[in-house]
Amino acid sequence: MTRPTAAVVIPCLNEEGTIGPLIAEVQQVGGDPALPVKLMGIYVVDNGSTDATADRAAAAGARVVSEPRRGYGRACLRGVQAAGDVDLIVLMDGDGADDPPALPRLLAPLLAGDADLVIGSRTLGTAAAGSLMPQQRGGNRVAALMLRLLYGVRVTDIGPFRVVRRPVLETLGMREMTYGWSVEMIARAARAGLRIREVPVDYRPRAAGVSKVSGNASASLRAGACIVGAILRTRRASASSPLDTA
Repeated sequence: MTRPTAAVVIPCLNEEGTIGPLIAEVQQVGGDPALPVKLMGIYVVDNGSTDATADRAAAAGARVVSEPRRGYGRACLRGVQAAGDVDLIVLMDGDGADDPPALPRLLAPLLAGDADLVIGSRTLGTAAAGSLMPQQRGGNRVAALMLRLLYGVRVTDIGPFRVVRRPVLETLGMREMTYGWSVEMIARAARAGLRIREVPVDYRPRAAGVSKVSGNASASLRAGACIVGAILRTRRASASSPLDTA
């Protein structure tokens, strides 16, 4: 049987120290004949970097897409659009903290027909010392509680490493163009009655530098406000609208 197709989308902002090794890891996973999907490409979305992120991503073999308008969700969306007509979209961060070898574990519920969206839970997996800051853990707990109370979905993490069926993503009507993107996806999927699953994934310390969000108190507060706002706005929003008009 023909294997389903997948594309990996990696939004990046100033990740020159991590993006090359991360792409190499993804390529190694994607090149494994036992992988049950056909990897059609790795799309690195340069979200206005001022360093050599784009050059190093291209040198490592990724397809580099430019999205100069800042915003995590906007970068993710641009990558999804660039990936074209594939069956599955894999999302992960470019800072080297996500663990590419966990990809087969995330794919399994989708390929078994048991899920439409699979989230890699760092809470259920093993987070290395110093990889998840207290503000991240606290924010996750608040977001998970809100999702359960408002949407009836039980999750332990709103982590970035996830796989979603592209046709499903196209129907969700995503609108959050900042850090609310990840939680909005869960909220809209739950609201639509879609099947959401979590699998444990390991989480590593950033390979270089300090997180642009969790390493900065004011940035953490802004990201937290985006996440809470996204949960509340999605509750009031229309059920769906075309993905490519966001």
